Amino acid sequence: MEKFIYKKSAGITALSASIMDFKYKKHAHQEYAIGVTLRGIQHYHLDGSLQLSHKNGVMLFNPEQAHDGMAHDKAGLDYVMLYIKPQLLLEVTQKKDIVRFSTPIVYDYRLEQKILSLANAILSDKDEALCSELFISLTDNLTETDYSIDNKSDNLQIKKARDLIQGNLESVLKLDEIGKEFNLSKFQFIRWFKSYTGITPYQYFLNCKIEHAKQLLEKNRDIYVAVAECGFVDLTNLNKHFKSVYGTTAFEYMSYLKSTTK
Repeated sequence: MEKFIYKKSAGITALSASIMDFKYKKHAHQEYAIGVTLRGIQHYHLDGSLQLSHKNGVMLFNPEQAHDGMAHDKAGLDYVMLYIKPQLLLEVTQKKDIVRFSTPIVYDYRLEQKILSLANAILSDKDEALCSELFISLTDNLTETDYSIDNKSDNLQIKKARDLIQGNLESVLKLDEIGKEFNLSKFQFIRWFKSYTGITPYQYFLNCKIEHAKQLLEKNRDIYVAVAECGFVDLTNLNKHFKSVYGTTAFEYMSYLKSTTK
């Protein structure tokens, strides 16, 4: 049986998940995703390589890092994740430039416990002040390690391409027009974009629409505003795509938000 529970506090979203047959489609988040495998084996592809996170494995995803996900075998999988906006991480770590995790999976008991403490506090509706303090403790642990965080500047041309795609989420993706900005045909642009990001421009466009819908739900709790502003055909269409990335429908996600008191 598939089970996904989302809650948010101190600007951080926590997920508790249990899956058997569910598979995430290839996607990327605009946030950092940090999690722990509690039972089973997390099976996913990242930067062209297969990754297997066994029990107690700490998973570290950078923003815009394309990946899929599933249970490795019929035994299923239990895990928790924390989704952290880049600006929030920079604010807490007091760094000026974006940071990147250099190792996708690590086995570090202390780091694991920091993640679980924060995730459990958010999921059990503890005070926001406590969640904020636990977040500081987690980021302190991350910055103390020499394997987990590495400074890396983003490719400026890819950043420009992403900005152009994100700028028109309510309309049809026009690859010919975007390709001209880089003196590329639409086919050359597709190959170039995928070679850097790991996903096609259309996959990225769809991911951005889903992410924007998620942000709108968090802001105003109105699912039909999300449908309209993100250019989805209808609620069914939004729910379908939302579930492929977050494991739950947009309507169910909004219900989680409404049940969160923090």
